Amino acid sequence: MRLGVLDVGSNTVHLLIVDAHAGAAPIPAMSQKYELRLSEQLKDDGSIKKSSVKTLIDVLHECNSFISDHDCDELLAFATSAIRESSNSDEILKKIKQETGIELQVLDGEHEAALTFLAVRRWFGWSSGRLLVADIGGGSLEVAIGADEHPELAKSTPLGAGRLTRDFFSSEVPSADEIKTLRKHAQKFLVTDFGDLIQGDFDHAVATSKTFKQLARISGAAPSSEGQRVQRNLTLASLDEWVPKLTEMTVAQRAQLPGVSAGRAEQLLAGAIVAQETMKFLNLTALEICPWALREGLILRRLDWFADDSE
Repeated sequence: MRLGVLDVGSNTVHLLIVDAHAGAAPIPAMSQKYELRLSEQLKDDGSIKKSSVKTLIDVLHECNSFISDHDCDELLAFATSAIRESSNSDEILKKIKQETGIELQVLDGEHEAALTFLAVRRWFGWSSGRLLVADIGGGSLEVAIGADEHPELAKSTPLGAGRLTRDFFSSEVPSADEIKTLRKHAQKFLVTDFGDLIQGDFDHAVATSKTFKQLARISGAAPSSEGQRVQRNLTLASLDEWVPKLTEMTVAQRAQLPGVSAGRAEQLLAGAIVAQETMKFLNLTALEICPWALREGLILRRLDWFADDSE
C-alpha cells in the first residue's frame, strides 16, 4: 500500500510518501519539506499568528496535490508541540479541516516519544538490548527507555531548539548571561521531568531527528550522501568542543557548517546546549544516530494495525 505521512512539526511541515506493507521496511517514494518554524510564530497570548496559519494552509493545499498525484491509499496526518500548545489550536485545526479536508491528529509528547522509540527499536532490532532514545525537536525534548517495542518510560519536556532560541536569545550571537540562563533552565527541566529515569540502566543510547543529526555531522559524522546504514555517533566530548565555537558564530556562519540548513542554523546553538546538558544529566558519553524517527514510527504502527485487521 502507498501511505502519505504529513508531519506538521514545530520547525517544518514534512510530507513523506512511502510504499509499505507489514513486515517490511517502508520505501520512500517522495519527500517534500517546508520550513515554517511554527514554534517561533507565536503572539504574546500564545496563539499562532494568522499570517502563519494562512501560510500553513497554503502549504497543506500543495501537499494535497502531491498526495493526489502519487495515488496514496491513506494519509496519516499529525501535528506536534507547536500546534498542540498554541492557545488557538482548536481554531487552527478546524480551519485546516474546513479549507483542506485534512484532519490533523495532535500527538502529545509521550505519544511522540513512544512512536519514535518504536521506530528506533525496529531499526536496531532486539540485539540492541535495552534502549534509551532522545529526540530534540523545535518545541520539545523527548526521552524514552525500554526493553520492548513500547517504552517503559516516555516523557516530554519543553526544551525544543526553536522554543528556546525564541525565549532566551535576544540576538544571533547571544551573551554569556543568556547562555548561562538557558543552561540553568534546561538543567531545571531535566531534573524535574526526567529525574526518575534510571541513569545507566540501558544497553544502547540513541538519538534521532534533525538537531542531533546536524550536531553529529558538524562533529565529523558521515554525510547523508553515504546512505542510512553508515554508523553515525555524537559524543559529549565533541559537543564540549563545538558549543563554545557555536556561541561565537553568526547565523550565517553556522549555516556554512556541513549538514546545517539555513532554516535550522539560528536554533542550532540552543539545540546543542540542550543536547549537551541532556547527555551530562543522563551520564552519556555518546549517542548513536538513528535515521528513523517519529514519522517512521507512525507508519510502522499503522502497518501493525493493518496486519492485525487482516488476520
